[in-house]
Amino acid sequence: MAKPKSQKRKRAKEDDYCSAVAADAMERAKEVQSSLSLQFPSFVKRMLPSHVTRVFWMGLPKQFCDSHLPKEDVTIKLEDESGEVYETKYLFAKTGLSGGWRGFSIAHSIMEGDAVVFQLVMPTQFKVYIVRSSNFSEVDGALGLINLGPCSRRVNPEHTKSSEEEDDDTYWVPLAKELTPENIHEDGFKIWNTDCKSVADHPKTDSNDRVSNGLHGIQFSESVIDFKDVTSIENFSIITKGLVIDSELSEHLRAKYYELCRCQKTFLHTCLLEGLNYKLAAGIISETVNIADAIRASRITTSIEDFDVWATTLKAFEDLGMDVGFLRARLGRLISLALTSRKCEEVKGERACAAEKRSRLEAELTETKGAISRLHAEIETTGNDSYGLEMAFQQVASAPW
Repeated sequence: MAKPKSQKRKRAKEDDYCSAVAADAMERAKEVQSSLSLQFPSFVKRMLPSHVTRVFWMGLPKQFCDSHLPKEDVTIKLEDESGEVYETKYLFAKTGLSGGWRGFSIAHSIMEGDAVVFQLVMPTQFKVYIVRSSNFSEVDGALGLINLGPCSRRVNPEHTKSSEEEDDDTYWVPLAKELTPENIHEDGFKIWNTDCKSVADHPKTDSNDRVSNGLHGIQFSESVIDFKDVTSIENFSIITKGLVIDSELSEHLRAKYYELCRCQKTFLHTCLLEGLNYKLAAGIISETVNIADAIRASRITTSIEDFDVWATTLKAFEDLGMDVGFLRARLGRLISLALTSRKCEEVKGERACAAEKRSRLEAELTETKGAISRLHAEIETTGNDSYGLEMAFQQVASAPW
């Protein structure tokens, strides 16, 4: 029996909506991917029914597998955003994840239409970022606050895909040298600059130096610096993921950021998410300083809209790992005081309106009393004996001509 046209139209609208939601998730996933460090290659997968139901087979881009993954069946670890690690079975011949992917998918409630970013942070370990198709998080919105220039090239896998997976896979290849097995340190990590030299291969000027020179102002940290060892701005360095990014900030912003860190006795950026692009990290730090300055310069008359923008931005930065709780607390107190002030002004305005209305009513009452007095006087003047007047009227009317 054929379905009614109304049901077909409803189904078509639902399909269009689902497609639009999935496309939006992919776009946001690509924004997340573009914010990740180019030190590690990554790719994005849109979740299809075969990925999250029935067979639970996660096929990976063949070109990515050929370039970056081992040429044999191995155990590949998946680390979620909270740091929990899951083991899966990678099948070299089929370029995909089998055993273990089902558990990871179910544990994280991955649904059809979601988008997943895979970042290869070790030879056999992915950092996984899940972008839901059902909502738009504050972290997603924070990525739009920092304007990053193009820093990678997009590659479309050339291998044949099923019709179900066509055009779903894209990944980013770092402009620096790729992570190949011979270029991996014992700890599984390697950082490359744009001249394809590793940190370990970079010349050192002094064995006691904390940092060595890098290209374009970016330096490579050679030791972990504890904030308690920072005695002044002269030995204050902003280090994220092994890179000294002082050159990404102006001297003014760096000095302002040092004051914020000094007041809190810690580096505010220490817990930023792993794999975050250093330019995004520098942008977050700069915007944090700007918001801190704006908070200090704010007045009780500052618009609530401005306060809300600062609050939303700081919340997003905190979700990314930035230690801005003290700024959020200060801002929350200021918002409370500003709202109380506005409420007080509203009450004063209402009181003024009531007083004006009372004055207007009193004036009308006075005018009415005056009118009553005037009419009373007229009545006294003309006489108030209506019976006598009527008799006089009748006499005049009936008098002989």
